[in-house]
Amino acid sequence: MTPKIKLQEDDVVLCTVKRIQGTTVFLDVFQNGSVVEGTMIFSEVSPGRIRNIREFIAINKKIVCKILRVKPDHVELSLRRVTAGEREQVLEKDRKEKMLLNMLRTVFKESAGAIVEKIKESHEPADFLDEARENPSILKKIAKSPELQQLEKIFAEKRESDKEVEAVITIKSNSPSGIKDIKKALSTKNAVIYYRGSSQFGVSVKAKDFKTANSTLSAVLKEIQEKAKQLNLSMDIKEGKK
Repeated sequence: MTPKIKLQEDDVVLCTVKRIQGTTVFLDVFQNGSVVEGTMIFSEVSPGRIRNIREFIAINKKIVCKILRVKPDHVELSLRRVTAGEREQVLEKDRKEKMLLNMLRTVFKESAGAIVEKIKESHEPADFLDEARENPSILKKIAKSPELQQLEKIFAEKRESDKEVEAVITIKSNSPSGIKDIKKALSTKNAVIYYRGSSQFGVSVKAKDFKTANSTLSAVLKEIQEKAKQLNLSMDIKEGKK
């Protein structure tokens, strides 16, 4: 049985806002079926002065936060330090777990929740969902005929389209060979790059899931950045989901 993972600094987690008291937000942090209390001061909600905290958060709303410190009885959190890619990855993981539960309910009804907990002993639910789509034989771990045939049909019908993430980069050169150098820096086989105008280029990556897409995008941006440095190009990156 895989042990429950302990919360650590810099972990990005899904939380629910429970209450706001003074200048502190209190949240429930969810991990592997357990709930841990979290706190977040207003300065970690958003940079700059906050006139109305409810423009950013609301009671019972689910948000993605980063763990700053782990205390014996709670964790200290930040909303503003979470990147768009990190947020999308956590939300995608939560969405897939809910999808898996709903798919299992079609066959197992009230027992679906217990089966998801059993899956968590050896797999992340999101990873199990992805693997079952590509390799339905893994479903034999949780079902036998005739339920197995029903599940295989359901999973085959629930294949998803690729996920797409994008970054926008601004790249400039003062050299006579600037256009040639910029083309050289942007040359890559792992992303689609297109001109947006005003020295800006979009860098787009597609993959079966956001985790893989974001990982590939980060590698592509690092590659471009290294080549830009070698060619004395100025470069700025703005990441975000397309």
